[in-house]
Amino acid sequence: MILLVLKLLGSLAMFLYGMSLMSGGLQKMAGNRMRVFMAKMTSNNFKCILTGIVVTAMVQSSTATTLMIVSFVNAGLFALGSAIAVIMGANIGTTVTAWIFALSFGEGSWSIATIAIPLMFFAFVARSIKKYTNLGEFLMGFAFLFLGLSILKETSTVLLDNEGVRVFLATLSGHGIWSIFLFMLAGAVITLMLQSSATATAITMLLVAQGYIPFTMATAMVLGSNLGTTVTSNIAASVANVSAKRTARAHFLFNLFGVILALVFFNPFINLVGLSVEALGFPNPIKIDFASADESTREHLVASLPYSVAVLHTVFNVITTLILVSFIPQLVKMVTWMVPSKSEEKETYRLKYIGAGKIATGDLALSTAKLEVVEFGRLCHRDLNYIRKAVNADTLAEFEEADKKLVHYEEVTDNIEREIATYLRDVSGNDLSTNGLARIRELYRIIGEMESLGDSGETIGKIIARLWGHDCHFTEDMLHRLNKMLDLLDEAYVAMDTNLSTPVVELYDISNAETAEKAVNEYRDRLRDEHLSNIEKSTYPYETGSFYMDLVNCLEKMGDFIINISQSVIGAKTV
Repeated sequence: MILLVLKLLGSLAMFLYGMSLMSGGLQKMAGNRMRVFMAKMTSNNFKCILTGIVVTAMVQSSTATTLMIVSFVNAGLFALGSAIAVIMGANIGTTVTAWIFALSFGEGSWSIATIAIPLMFFAFVARSIKKYTNLGEFLMGFAFLFLGLSILKETSTVLLDNEGVRVFLATLSGHGIWSIFLFMLAGAVITLMLQSSATATAITMLLVAQGYIPFTMATAMVLGSNLGTTVTSNIAASVANVSAKRTARAHFLFNLFGVILALVFFNPFINLVGLSVEALGFPNPIKIDFASADESTREHLVASLPYSVAVLHTVFNVITTLILVSFIPQLVKMVTWMVPSKSEEKETYRLKYIGAGKIATGDLALSTAKLEVVEFGRLCHRDLNYIRKAVNADTLAEFEEADKKLVHYEEVTDNIEREIATYLRDVSGNDLSTNGLARIRELYRIIGEMESLGDSGETIGKIIARLWGHDCHFTEDMLHRLNKMLDLLDEAYVAMDTNLSTPVVELYDISNAETAEKAVNEYRDRLRDEHLSNIEKSTYPYETGSFYMDLVNCLEKMGDFIINISQSVIGAKTV
């Protein structure tokens, strides 16, 4: 018995490790492209929901998607309403995992678990080839996940297949609404303990497929797991800014409202699930009498009930999204009330990797500094959001609010440059190789360019302040072109972040940054030629045009600072 229990725990650990490995491999394969995709697909709620579905289906983890969203909101790259819509999509996307799990309960001798061990060979080969390491990690995780699920299925069947367990579970299921709450609590606790709603779903499939619990109790467990999965994002947001905390609260409220609706209309809800299952050609789980079924019917039910759980999971999340998507503004107001902002409190920034303790030595110190520089670059990228708000401000009050942020970020970049420079100076006092000293020089150059980016934001604020002071206003055409310039700068920032984040040994060229910088320069030249032509035609006042071109030139100069950073990164490699 003890050996069986240990085997059960080992299979659960294998399942969780496989899930983590598979998700990690997928995220690494998607890389920065996934983050860029998420950052751009925010123009309307439909695109946001689609983004959540696609990204979660790719990384096989709604938790990973939600944590990414929290970090985006924390960086000012996502509006709160857009973040809520993406979370709605993530809840739908996570149902893909349930459908994949259902395949492992396939009827007959074949299931996905059958190919798990042979797949390990191909995963090992792929991981041995540098170019396909991430693919190998994904395949290995996939194999471990389904092998663990298969062993978990076999072991739990042996442990649970006795009359005492069946009587106990039947007793728990015989108390009406209280049983529903009890199994909801079980689903939430399993999800919270294992930090995985996917694991809770797999356990639910196992229990219902073997007839240990009725489908109504499986429904309750799925509802509970949807509440339990919100805890991780709230924990992650506990140290983030106000907007990120609001995003995490919105995730909880969305799932809570969905669960309340399902409970209020419980019987119509499970009947709808039953009809949906029948429409797919499976037996209606509400009408199944597992106890009186013969052996062949039981085998068929074992194969069909996991699909019923997958349908349940999908119907719940789709219906909840369809109902609540129209109430996103109300959700925003509610979480804003729950997490009020302190108007007098300035947003602060603390170094994330460099502490006040003992200075590290050698490569460890340089690696720590590099990590902090990457964070510094992302902070500079965040400043672009406030530049855009200042450019597009409809009122003087809106501009002044954005301008305060630009001034604040200039102060922040000055302070960060000074703190990192102090750290680099202290590191230089230790014994470093010639290569290490050269890398420190490159880091000095990089943080100098980043500080210049912060200065640029404040300079742009001053230009726009003079525009308002002279009662001038950009035309719609001007704003369109300035926003296009900002979009090009955004792409340049993304390329910069990619090059900064990539280990030096894996960075072969900076063509992405060079292409982005060339696009900025060419667009600046185009706008300058258009401006001269417009001045000749008196299309707009000369004074307005002067402010406009000052802004264009300042944005182009930011492109120079950004490309200088990538050049410094690749330059460090050639030392």
